[in-house]
This record gives sequence, structure tokens and C-alpha cells, in this order.
Amino acid sequence: MKHTQATEPSKILVVRNDKLGDFMLAWPALATLKAASPKPHITALVPNYTAALARACPWIDDIILDPGDQADAQAQRKLRQDVTERGFDALLTLFSTPRIGWLGWRTGIKLRLAPATKWAQIFYNRRVTQRRSRSQKPEYIYNIELAEALLNELGITLPERPVPPYWPIANDQRSRQRHAITQALGIRAENDADTPWIYLHPGSGGSAVNLTPRAYALLAQDVDSRCRSAGLTPHWIITSGPGEEAIADSLCNTMQNCHLKASRLPPGSGIVAFAHQLSAADMFIAGSTGPLHIAACLDRPTAGFYPSRRSATPLRWQTCNQPARRLAFCPPSDADEADMQSIDLPAAAAQIAQQLTDTFTQEIRE
Repeated sequence: MKHTQATEPSKILVVRNDKLGDFMLAWPALATLKAASPKPHITALVPNYTAALARACPWIDDIILDPGDQADAQAQRKLRQDVTERGFDALLTLFSTPRIGWLGWRTGIKLRLAPATKWAQIFYNRRVTQRRSRSQKPEYIYNIELAEALLNELGITLPERPVPPYWPIANDQRSRQRHAITQALGIRAENDADTPWIYLHPGSGGSAVNLTPRAYALLAQDVDSRCRSAGLTPHWIITSGPGEEAIADSLCNTMQNCHLKASRLPPGSGIVAFAHQLSAADMFIAGSTGPLHIAACLDRPTAGFYPSRRSATPLRWQTCNQPARRLAFCPPSDADEADMQSIDLPAAAAQIAQQLTDTFTQEIRE
């Protein structure tokens, strides 16, 4: 039974308390909720790892820190007390676990909606069947559909779906970041009209299957050569996550030895500063990692390398930037699903160079 038409802003607790990439793919759903009228008040339950990004998200009004499954009983009691005191009208869990389902039920949130998966669904009084394991849609579309189902239950007319960028930034942000990075690296300021910045992230985030550093070096040489043939002189910016600095340094040195213009991204002051640095990218190349999905939220052109297993396909973990700004590559159907060496690197380089040339030229003209 649906609620009557909402007249006051609803207080919604949204949960996506797992990894960075998963959280970034929740931003389109958060934008959908905030596009409703009256605009709901959105609180996000997030781990400390993504808290800074949640505070920077334009679609989130407040956050609650989740101590996690391993936290002691005192921390769990404090979490229940905090949630109870907020008096939420609804709970939207984008990825359900028993602990979070029980939290919503135990704290008396009347409307509790989640995907109808696993036994944790018993704690929810609204469930949406999605069968995500079949990977028939992008993860961010599944999330949007859950947000729309919640709005429908709240009696709120569905808004038009928001479009990229899901992390809008000021028009001059990219130029400011590019200037700051140029100064930090001590490199000569380059002509923006013929020098695209290609970001390359060789790390795996500890879970994503990715190309090897050697494969990335070969890819970069091919892309660089093709861009130069088109009159562009790329500057390569190598990025890394925590614990991946040595891999990034080694790749940067290899590329420099191959006479490519390559630099390491200077360290920022936290994950939000790192995200802002990504806004300077004319192309972001990586495996299906958190940084790839940050760049996509900023609507930067992306090229992602994925395994082909059903739970991790390019379609399931598709980036949420504009369709014309995203490329995806995975092993062919006759290769092992995680055999990243079977990806046709020259074909990928050709597509990346063409995509970069097209989008970079268009943005320069604009």
C-alpha cells in the first residue's frame, strides 16, 4: 500500500556502505531522489572510507558513519540510537545485508525498501526484484530504479531522470586543477589546444581484475603514437590508490624511458582533492576501480578494462558518464573471463585515440 501524496519533505536514509566504486554508482540514484518535489532530506549511511566524498556529494544533506560489521556492541548501539533519533520516514538500501536490514526494522523506520535478494529481505516491507547477478543492466540503473520505487511508495511524482554529470563542478574547475598540477610538477605550461591530458590508473583497488603495468605501457605507446599522428601531443598523468605508489612510479618511469611525456599525479590532501584533480583529465584509463567511477561521475571521458564474468561485465559496471564519453574493453568470448592478456590492445588503442581526438577537439572548440 502506497503512502498518500507527500506534502512535506521526506527524511530518507540511503545506504551504500561498501566500496568506493559502488558508492559512486549510487550518485545517479541520489540525484534522482533530489530531483523530486518536494525535495527529500537525504542522509547517507557510509563507512569512514567514503565519508569525505559523501560530504562533497551535492545530493546528500547529511551523513551517518557506519562502524561496520566488525564493530563492537557499543558502536552498534550508538548507531541504532543515532538512526532512531533522526526519525527517518524511509530507508533505501541499495545493497542489502542482514545487519542493515535489522537496523532499519529495529529503529522503527516505517518504509523500508531494498532489492529482493538473499534472506536479509525479510527485514524490509517493500522489495524490488532486480536479479542483478544476471548483469542485464548497469548497476547505476538498478540503483535509479530503486530510488524511483521509493519515491513511488512515498507518493511523490517521479521526476525526469537526471543526466550526467552526476557530480557537477564549476566551469573553471578543470583549468584551475590543470594549472595547480602544472605548478606542483614544475613542468612547463603547455598549449591546451594540442595537449590532451590522459590519466592512467594501473592499480586494481585490491579487487578489480586489471591489465598489467607492461600491458598499460604498450597501450600508452600505441595511443600516444596515434594521437601524435592526429596532431596531438598527450601528457600522461599516472595515478595511484593507497599502497599502489610503487606500481605507478614504475609505470611512469617505463613510459618516460619510451620517450612519452609522463608524470606522476602530485599527492592531494585526501580523496576529495584527488577527485578534483581527476576533473582535469581529457581521458581516464583504468580497470573497473573507484577512480574510474569518480571520473565518470565528473563526466570525464573514460576507457575501462573489465573481466567478462557475468557478475563483473562492462555492462553491469558501466560508468555513468555520457554514452559518447565511455569505452569498455574485456576478454573475447572464446577466452577465459579473467584473461586480460587476450584483450586486443591495438584495437583498444585505436578506439581510445579516436575517442580522445573527438571529445578533446569538441571541448577545445567549446
